[in-house]
Amino acid sequence: MNWLHPQFNAISPPKIGSLLDHSFFSFRRFNLSLRVILTTLLALVLLNGCAPPRPAPVVSREVGHQRAYAPTSNSKFYTVRRGDTIYSIAWRYGLDYREFAKRNNIRFPYSIYPGRKLRVKYQASRDIAKSKFPIIKPARASKAQPSVVSKVDPGQNKRITPQKKPNYSLKLRWQWPTNGRVKVGFKKGDHSRKGLMLTGRLGQDIKAAETGTVVYSGSGLIGYGKLLIIKHNKNYLSAYGHNKRLLVKEGDQVKKGAHIADMGTNGSGNVALHFEIRRNGIPVDPLRLLPRK
Repeated sequence: MNWLHPQFNAISPPKIGSLLDHSFFSFRRFNLSLRVILTTLLALVLLNGCAPPRPAPVVSREVGHQRAYAPTSNSKFYTVRRGDTIYSIAWRYGLDYREFAKRNNIRFPYSIYPGRKLRVKYQASRDIAKSKFPIIKPARASKAQPSVVSKVDPGQNKRITPQKKPNYSLKLRWQWPTNGRVKVGFKKGDHSRKGLMLTGRLGQDIKAAETGTVVYSGSGLIGYGKLLIIKHNKNYLSAYGHNKRLLVKEGDQVKKGAHIADMGTNGSGNVALHFEIRRNGIPVDPLRLLPRK
C-alpha cells in the first residue's frame, strides 16, 4: 500500500513505535492476567493442601464419636480368620460362648482353625437366655441311716473338726480396672453404650478387674483397638479395649489387680479405656458390680 498517494493523505500512516508500544502494553496486560490466574490457582492448591484431611470413618464403641460395631452381613455363618477365638467371635456377635461352641460341635478347649465356617445366627437356648445366675445343685443326701452309738474311752478327749461344706458360691468381687473418670456410662439396649469409657493418661496402668484367664489378646475386633478379654468363670467375661500395649497373651492366668495393659487412644484420638462386663454373652452395667468410689 502506498501511503504517499493523495487518496490516503487524510489518513496518517501508523508509526512503528506506536505499534510496538501498543503490542508491548498488550503483552504486559496479558502477562499480568496470566500471573493473576496462576497465583490464584497456586493459592487454592496451597489452601487445599494445608486444610486438615477429612478423617476416614472409624467404627468404635464410644457414643458421640463413633458407632459401635455390629455385623452387617445377613449370613448365618462366619468364616474363621487368623487370630479368632471362640470367645472373640461370640463377643463380636453378642453370643454366649458355651452355647456358640455347642451349636458348632466344638468341645473344650475350643480349638478352631482359619477357613472354618461357624453358625452365628440361631435361637439361644432358654436355660442360658433366661438364667440370671448359675444354679449349682448340691449332691443329694443319702438316705438316713440308723444312728449308732459307739463306746468312747473316757480317757480320750479328741477334738473333732467339722467337715467344711463345699463352696458353691461363684460371687465375684470386682475392682476398678484403672483410675479415671467415667466419661460415658452404660445404657441398656444402646449398642453404642455396652460398657464404660474411662478417661486417664496415655500409658496408664490397666489392671484385671477380677482373677481369670485371658481368652483373647489382639486387635481383630473392629472398634476395640488392642483388646483383652478375660474369662472369670463360666458366666462372666470382662473386656479391656483401646490399649496402647498388651502385656498378657491368650492362656495366661491373671490375678485381680494384675497389670495387664497400658491405656491407649480410641478411634477419635482420645485417651480412654473401654471396659465391659458380660454375663452369658449379654452386657451388664459395670457400675452395678464395681465398688463405689
